[in-house]
Amino acid sequence: MNISVLKPLARSVAFDADVMLVEFVDGRKLMVPLVYFPRLLQATASQRAACEISGGGVGLHWEELDEDISVEYLLMGVVDRTRPVPKPGKTRKAA
Repeated sequence: MNISVLKPLARSVAFDADVMLVEFVDGRKLMVPLVYFPRLLQATASQRAACEISGGGVGLHWEELDEDISVEYLLMGVVDRTRPVPKPGKTRKAA
């Protein structure tokens, strides 16, 4: 069995003002709101366009933005994880 059939591999990445569109080698397309990735949301159009598809399609990389996205995790709905995640049991105090 060919493993590339099972693994999602990116063929291309495109942007509009609010969305990243990832096209996969098997023809699927995924639209992701840029708000999920603050570095990309705040980047210029030329910075976004400088995306490198790495590992034969398994990752997306922006050198200047220090941004790396796993294509597999993107398909699973995993978004930017650079912000701290609250620890279990910790609650915010009401103001």
